[in-house]
Amino acid sequence: MPMKADGRPTEPREIDRWEGGLGWIAHPEETMQRASHALATDEGVWLVDPVDCEGLDELVAPLGEVAGVVVLLDRHKRDAAAVARRHDVSVALPRELRDVAADLDAPTTTFGDELGSTGYRTIPVVDNPLWSEVALYDAESGTLVVPEAVGTVDYFVADGEGLGVHPMLRAFPPRKALGGLAVERVLVGHGEGVSSDAAPTLAAALRNSRRNAPKVYLQAARGLLPV
Repeated sequence: MPMKADGRPTEPREIDRWEGGLGWIAHPEETMQRASHALATDEGVWLVDPVDCEGLDELVAPLGEVAGVVVLLDRHKRDAAAVARRHDVSVALPRELRDVAADLDAPTTTFGDELGSTGYRTIPVVDNPLWSEVALYDAESGTLVVPEAVGTVDYFVADGEGLGVHPMLRAFPPRKALGGLAVERVLVGHGEGVSSDAAPTLAAALRNSRRNAPKVYLQAARGLLPV
């Protein structure tokens, strides 16, 4: 199984469907399980950190017209520019990620505390020279979109965890940014989201991050051993 697959796949796996949108994994066979999401709002559909694939436009069309593309992590440029050009829309960047515009071959816009008038407000999660990440949170629906700080893919989680903090953030989990939110679902950038018991699952992930870090690192080390 490749860590990160190349090419434009034809059979994405749909994930995380709810009345306010859906998600997809363009390369179900890859280890990274890069997940993307379509958020249906009164302004139209916003495609978050998209990985392009055949059939994507048909998948999201029932949600409405594409209003824009959003990038929430400096490393998640992915196929944002190509998807934006195809739909003749801009790539929207949180102000914390404004410098990413130079790397995108598409028109860009910058937004502040809220993504337009969608109800999704921004939550800065990580901000340092090596990592800039912003989450989106809609309090009305309880939808939290976290591109990297937490995930459900195997290398994020220890045994028994339904959601895990990124291995590089285990020692200093983003408790201040993500703790205490009233969430009904947590959508992540790697793996399927959490829609059952989302609030206690997120709380446990943040609370047990340091305690379970050795388990995660041991699992990663075992995965490097020859079989």
